[in-house]
Amino acid sequence: MTVGEHKAVTVGPMWVLRVVPQVFAPQSHRNISHAHGRAGVPRICNLYRVHCQCAYCTGHLLVIGHGGSVYFVGDRGSAILTKSFLSKTKPLATLLCMADAPVSLTPHAQAMLLAAGRGERMRPHTDTTPKPLLQVRGKPLLWYPLHALASGGVERVVINTAWLEDQIPAYFGEHFVVNDATAVALDYSKEGRDFGGALETAGGIVRALPLLTDVFWVAAGDVYAPDFAFSTEAYERFKVSPKLAHIWLVPNPDHNTGGDFGLSPEGLALNLPRNAGHTFFTFSTIALYKHAFFEAAWCPIPAGNPEGVKAPLAAMLRAAMDQGLVSASVFEGMWADVGTPARLAQLNL
Repeated sequence: MTVGEHKAVTVGPMWVLRVVPQVFAPQSHRNISHAHGRAGVPRICNLYRVHCQCAYCTGHLLVIGHGGSVYFVGDRGSAILTKSFLSKTKPLATLLCMADAPVSLTPHAQAMLLAAGRGERMRPHTDTTPKPLLQVRGKPLLWYPLHALASGGVERVVINTAWLEDQIPAYFGEHFVVNDATAVALDYSKEGRDFGGALETAGGIVRALPLLTDVFWVAAGDVYAPDFAFSTEAYERFKVSPKLAHIWLVPNPDHNTGGDFGLSPEGLALNLPRNAGHTFFTFSTIALYKHAFFEAAWCPIPAGNPEGVKAPLAAMLRAAMDQGLVSASVFEGMWADVGTPARLAQLNL
């Protein structure tokens, strides 16, 4: 690897996910958090923003984590180099320099499901089970958005995890299969493993951003909306629009009678003052976003969120609404925020 005009410093040889590359990095970009080993074999556990240049693109390695994945973000896109992929292939230095290698070694995901929260209000159910795995009408909550995304033609989904996070990949595995035919590939962004806990909504999305296509769906894994259609038409319409986000609103439920946002006759989501006369709706958590939404001034977190910054989403949405960059639709179908044992019991009657 070369590093442009920077002075190259050797950081290796070293073991990275059972692969032994020789990595060169500029001293100014090198940030190795710690190293540990066994039987004299060194392991570098976090190598952040190492600039590299190869035959087909330039970019950065974002994260090399404990048994996790390597993110490469280049000028032609980004890719995740998975542990299983690396363990069977060439040393990383050689791999990144292959002239004929595609940038997207793993296809990007078109959707992200949020499944990292602790679920405090759902205790004691969530003391032993992550909320997205709680059963609603015979299936885990997370099954419903996965099924709807598969029906909408989505081929790959990222799921973020934190609380009891090993249970979710243990249940769903690497693929979600519908009717023994359609298979949706699943990637996991393990915030608990990497940072010790959930990064909140915006922090979690930015963490997974290198895995996502430029336009992508987001939905909460603990919301029950079995009739919602993640349609190709909505995706393509938003893709060519000038907006940076499109959110779906729902009529206000009993637990949120004041609502969250307004809606203009032209279909813009509105950050309205709480004055009499305004009509508010509740944000369903279902939305389409563009990368540019998380690259704007209201979101200062770098792609990949390498420092594990915790950040909510609502303030960012309001800032974008104030600039007229968020459109919205109202979803009238079945929708429930399964936030308490009582609401869960009601759905299972």
